[in-house]
Amino acid sequence: MNQTTSKPSELAELTRLLDEARHLVVFTGAGISTESGIPDFRSPGGVWEKWDPNEFHIDRFLSSPESRRRYWQRTTDFFEGMRHAQPNAGHLALVELERMGKLRALITQNVDGLHQIAGSHPERVIELHGTARRVHCLDCGHDHPREVFQTWVTPEGQAPDCDQCGGLMKPATISFGQSLREDTLQKAAEATMEADLFLVVGSSLVVYPAAGFPAMAARQGIPLAIINIQETPHDALARVVLHTGAGETLQPVVEHLGGKITPVALPS
Repeated sequence: MNQTTSKPSELAELTRLLDEARHLVVFTGAGISTESGIPDFRSPGGVWEKWDPNEFHIDRFLSSPESRRRYWQRTTDFFEGMRHAQPNAGHLALVELERMGKLRALITQNVDGLHQIAGSHPERVIELHGTARRVHCLDCGHDHPREVFQTWVTPEGQAPDCDQCGGLMKPATISFGQSLREDTLQKAAEATMEADLFLVVGSSLVVYPAAGFPAMAARQGIPLAIINIQETPHDALARVVLHTGAGETLQPVVEHLGGKITPVALPS
């Protein structure tokens, strides 16, 4: 992977755009969370090199108890790594942009909940692909915090059924074969259309329908800025493109605007 260094002119343009923004919408992907030690899915060494993506299809989950046991074993491994991750400078910079009155909505493809842990207001965070921090019933919707439910899952992957209706319990993430929630998509679309700056942070912009929101913003004449280590299919639409890490770029820009990046005090 060739990592390019950002030019001073690009950083200056991003700083200017953020300085002028009053209705910033941010779109985040796995690249912001890899800086917290959470592996992404598609890059070399990512999750899909370790596991077959078909194992996470909703039809496979529903097909048999044995498939569900394998599913729980694999997602337990991911969750145990995720639960100890801490927000990084990129997450904290977005919290500061919200505190400064600039950030109005945060659309994320991530399921790790690190934006909320960092301090982003939950009502501003739009989780397109759900959350791995909760487990819900596929029939009645009753849910539990994942940390609580995980204590009921055996090492062999045997998970209890819903304690309200007896339905199947599953992490509240969107699996392959499941449609994104219409109300979530509508909320993201409305936020996008109201933006005066749309900032992508750490997304390769190849997964749809999520990747359609930056393009939607650009079509409406809303300035688009992209921070991502690798090139994306939408780079040509952007006013500024920085092929750099999230934290190393956002922290100095936000501090230049007068913000202060404060580490989160997490329970020991």
